[in-house]
Amino acid sequence: MMRLCMFLVVIATFSDADIYLHNPRGSNDRLNEQSAARTNANRVFDSQVRNSVLLEALYDTAADDETGQYRMKYFQSGSAVNEGTGESHLTIEWTNQHGCGGSEDDDPHKTNCHLVLQYMCQDDVSSATGNDDTLRNGKDTDSQEHTPIDDELDESKNDKTNRKDGDVSSDKVIQEQWEWYDKCYNRERNKGLFTADQNLKDNDNGYSSAIYTRQNPNGNRYGYECPEERDHYPYWHPSPWRDISVLVQETTLCSYFQEESFNVKERYECVEYYNAQRTQAKHWSRWNNEKDCLDNNGDWLGFVNYLEKAPDYTSEEECQSHTGSGQRYIWARPYGSIAKECLVALEMPECKQSPWTRDNHLGNDRDGYASNYTWVLPHFPSQKDKRCVFRIRYNISTDDYDPYNTNSSHNHNPQEGVISPVVNNPAVDIGAANVPLRLAINTAQYGRIFQDRTHVFKLTPRPAGIDTKKIYNLNVRGKRGNIVQVYPAVEYDFVPNRLTIEDGDLVHIQWTGSNTHNNGNPGGDGQTGDDGQGTTGTDRNNFVQMNQALENYPLPYENTTLWSSVKVVWIYHEESNVAAKDLAVNMASAGYYRCMKSSICNQHSVETKDALNKLLNNAPASYEGALLEFTKGTYHYMCTRNNDFTNRSQKGYIKVV
Repeated sequence: MMRLCMFLVVIATFSDADIYLHNPRGSNDRLNEQSAARTNANRVFDSQVRNSVLLEALYDTAADDETGQYRMKYFQSGSAVNEGTGESHLTIEWTNQHGCGGSEDDDPHKTNCHLVLQYMCQDDVSSATGNDDTLRNGKDTDSQEHTPIDDELDESKNDKTNRKDGDVSSDKVIQEQWEWYDKCYNRERNKGLFTADQNLKDNDNGYSSAIYTRQNPNGNRYGYECPEERDHYPYWHPSPWRDISVLVQETTLCSYFQEESFNVKERYECVEYYNAQRTQAKHWSRWNNEKDCLDNNGDWLGFVNYLEKAPDYTSEEECQSHTGSGQRYIWARPYGSIAKECLVALEMPECKQSPWTRDNHLGNDRDGYASNYTWVLPHFPSQKDKRCVFRIRYNISTDDYDPYNTNSSHNHNPQEGVISPVVNNPAVDIGAANVPLRLAINTAQYGRIFQDRTHVFKLTPRPAGIDTKKIYNLNVRGKRGNIVQVYPAVEYDFVPNRLTIEDGDLVHIQWTGSNTHNNGNPGGDGQTGDDGQGTTGTDRNNFVQMNQALENYPLPYENTTLWSSVKVVWIYHEESNVAAKDLAVNMASAGYYRCMKSSICNQHSVETKDALNKLLNNAPASYEGALLEFTKGTYHYMCTRNNDFTNRSQKGYIKVV
């Protein structure tokens, strides 16, 4: 069988060690529950975290389908992003419970830790008109179905289509595709991997497949996620995920992780066929190594990861001739196809030391801020809107065994004289008159992965004329409730709440809220209830200027400096020539008003529209925002509804130098 692929072994812990995304908002398998606890922990992915009250459904209307969901929209980087201009910056912010960061020699920690940041994207299409593979959140918390193939039957291509059609529902969530899980279910697991003393089961076809891992020995299904891929990084098999960054404890590991990334390293899998002419490839094979593949009439083929396809370039020569201006094109076999095509190449993921956080604490790092990473968003040469999902994986281990040189040869096998370096709940002799002491060890939780993912968001092309400008995204994190009710999430704040930029840079101010946030029973980690201002169950935000951070009153418009010194580069609505006062009232009202005078925006004006509720109750929950260019200066701002002194401080500043 396959030899051990180098992989990131994760965790020795005796309690739930969790990770929570705060920006972009994490889902933790939630959607639109009107309770503190999530309904279905198997909905999309195995988070390995508690039944929490984290950040929830992004429903900003009462609609019970995806038309009521607001998708965050971020502008892509410009065409020369790889040459250092036109970057779009998105602040990724999270908290992780069991600590991270610090080198073993200079700044030792209680655990080894790595964080892997990844995303997947596809062309944006409406969920209503899309196909079974369209990225979507779904309208309820039910999981998609999966019907295993009968291995004794010779499934035709039509049989496969019928099996998929019977499983996949257009109104349920999709991140990984049905084929990804089906091939995982049918592919033999990598038997070179360390399983300690765990007894991994067999699938319905009589062999142990890639749905069984040390962390998931029973083969539980979480959406269409493949457990073997989730639990090991870098993964030996092609994957639908693209790497952004690996945040490591020891930077000496960086070259390994970067060179082994599927972004830049070809990965192989066995391809079998429906027909004798070998033109109709099956999406799965049982065989996970070259010898077994060839012995069973398959082809052992290499696949590459890519940013997007470039179908306009139909030959290798034409494809490669377009490399330049910071973008590489390659002629290769893309994951999911057996024919070579022109592809936009990915770059190596960034690798750097992870932020330092203490263990057993869902809090900030040493500088007083939540752990964060700045993602430079990709540029898609097609200039198409993209639907995307982001995930962060949190990998922790200890030195109870060597995470890089422990493999299947160390699996527990007393009959052969092999004792695993870790076993379940061992009794250890410390020399006290042969009185053993029991350790709380679960080997399914040694080398353990935790993760969180976003809901679906969009990466959209930039407006014309700003290709080389830097864009900084300014968003809102958190939700309503006091600190106990929102745990393990956080209360409202802006992200980043301290932003220093240069003259000429742009800021995209945008946020999302909810109308279905009723933090009722059953409770999760946090308490039920949703203390806060405004109608219960709702999240609202706005943006007004204030004089300085030590104050809690906004400035009257006549005393502001922000609005008269800012240029509107783009705004979500169609009104042109946005005046300073129009922009101010638009952002203060969370988009409820677009302008002051009816002669400018008619039914959306202050003159013609019903009065705005002073607590924003009748304002939109989400705000697509504006792309603004500020002049030199420092501008303090706040949210009037949620800035509740002694409870939460929703303030920030933008400094232009």
